[in-house]
Amino acid sequence: MRVFGIDCGTECTGYGVVEVDESARVPCLRAIAAGGIVLSKKETLAVRLARVYAELSALMTLHEPAVVAIEDVFFSANAKSALKLGQVRGVALLAAANMGLPIAEYAPLSVKSSVVGYGLAKKEQVQFMVARLLELEREPEPADAADALAIAICHIHTAQTTSQIHGQQGVAASPIASPAAISALRAR
Repeated sequence: MRVFGIDCGTECTGYGVVEVDESARVPCLRAIAAGGIVLSKKETLAVRLARVYAELSALMTLHEPAVVAIEDVFFSANAKSALKLGQVRGVALLAAANMGLPIAEYAPLSVKSSVVGYGLAKKEQVQFMVARLLELEREPEPADAADALAIAICHIHTAQTTSQIHGQQGVAASPIASPAAISALRAR
């Protein structure tokens, strides 16, 4: 299974593609790609959102994931920042939905717990563990790319657990995709 993780940001939106090799004796994770879409504050919001949409769409087409995993909304004291982040997140969700891909959403605490073992882990700890889990020579840069890889890893761990609980072979996205995402895909 190949998972496309997205860490939305108003300055840099990270992406990471992780694949799990389930045919191996011990299933192993493999990083396929990771990076960041850096946005210029000099551009208008509409241009930045269009760029995020276009780049994420192109990357999803290139890497052909089975599912997209994205960080869920978190609460912010700064309403203006939260609104801008929500707009970037909306564009990312739209890119995935337009590709017909299932979408799974995870709270930041769940992602950190899944990857580091501690929900309040710092960015550096997430980068360190992502590098170890994916057997990378160095920690992923930018930090947003490491976060996106962590989100993809979280989905794989969650999907594996879900499939084991339900006694299923393989890993499906739909049982853990958000109800809103499933409804949106069915309405298409």
